[in-house]
Formats: sequence, structure tokens, C-alpha cells
Amino acid sequence: MTESVLLNVTGMKCGGCEANVTNKLKEIDGVLSVNASSKNKEVEVEFDAEKTSLDEITEAITGAGFTVETS
Repeated sequence: MTESVLLNVTGMKCGGCEANVTNKLKEIDGVLSVNASSKNKEVEVEFDAEKTSLDEITEAITGAGFTVETS
């Protein structure tokens, strides 16, 4: 089952940061697409919920040195 999530991510300041987050997330089996925006402080991820989870995606972003803001 395909899911899409929009995450508020702080700490991204440039295109290099966007690339870092995108590359880390694309390493996860089940991540289908990533759109990271340092300008909007957002990362949109489309993923196969049968292969990965929101927790794994969040851990990858924090492991890359950024913060995922939860409401």
C-alpha cells in the first residue's frame, strides 16, 4: 500500500542538505520518491507501507543530522 507523508524538517539550509536527506531516504527499501525543500523546511516522501514505516523514515532523517518536527 502506497502512502505519502509531508514532514516538517529543520536544519536543512541548502541544496546539499536536500541531497543528503534525499539520498539517505532513497537507501531505504520501499521509499518510492522524495522531494526535500530547504526553503519550505519540508520533506515529502512517498513509500510502500508494506516495506518500510514512518518511524524508519524519521530515523533516517534524524540520523542524517536533521530534526523532524512533530505536532
